[in-house]
Amino acid sequence: MGFLYEGLSISSFLGFVAFIGVFLFLNEITRKSKIVSIVAFCVLPVVLAVGVYLGILGSPTGKNWFPWVKVVSALAGVYGFMLIRFTKLGEKRFAALFPVTILSLNIAEAVYREFEVFATYKTLTVDAGGVMVLGGMWNILNAIAGILCILTLTGFGGIRVSKDQSRDMIWPDMTWMYIIGYTLWNYAYVYNCISTRSMYAGLGILLAAIIAEFIFKRGAWLQHRAQILSLYAMFSLSVDFQSVSYFQVFPTYKESMLMSISVLSLVFNIGVFLYMMYVVVKYKKNPLKDEINTNTEYYKKTLATNNL
Repeated sequence: MGFLYEGLSISSFLGFVAFIGVFLFLNEITRKSKIVSIVAFCVLPVVLAVGVYLGILGSPTGKNWFPWVKVVSALAGVYGFMLIRFTKLGEKRFAALFPVTILSLNIAEAVYREFEVFATYKTLTVDAGGVMVLGGMWNILNAIAGILCILTLTGFGGIRVSKDQSRDMIWPDMTWMYIIGYTLWNYAYVYNCISTRSMYAGLGILLAAIIAEFIFKRGAWLQHRAQILSLYAMFSLSVDFQSVSYFQVFPTYKESMLMSISVLSLVFNIGVFLYMMYVVVKYKKNPLKDEINTNTEYYKKTLATNNL
């Protein structure tokens, strides 16, 4: 990964693995317990916010507007998902509109930031949050990929709650293709726009969500993503963890790498979009109303895993 990052060492690699492991562990214990979820996502944010306000806690990241918007939107997603999972709201048809809306807004925020970086930072510059960024055509390409991530959100009417003890929010139509497409887009976004922290705010927590989906609980990727993102966002605003030697890993800022990652993101998401259109045309489905991946093995295994 030397072409993407500098400062990599055995100790930083072990720190990165531990970073992923901690967020996986926190996601699992909050996922399996309503009480722990309430403490982690309702009580802890207040405690940390007071600490930041009083100056006891804090990070340079908090000097920029975007991380605050991100933590609020991520927590809003978690709260909505908790209501769907643990109350009768989950039985209402209109409840399925919340996950697709909050995810679309979350992606749109990042798309806006891509355009902002492109327009503002023509040379390598440190922004208000202490993040070094460099704008270029890669921002535009990845912004288009982000728009495609919104357009390919299908089958949200089929969102339901798993019939097991953890009562996870399951989106069966969100199969591996969308998950990988989103992951590539989001990683390109953080590499472009939150560059200094992209090893952790990007690769680390994205890998944690994918591991949670493919190893711990299939079909709950959006729930995994929201919980892990919220936990990370609170942590990064409260603690300047990258000042610790184990986390001194930073991008190389090579324009070829910035462009390559964004091109990969765009190409893959064009593929996801084209596949969606192929299914829509062939089977005469409405992507705003119908689940379009019902014939895939991933969809079928998701239902079976969650007793649906």
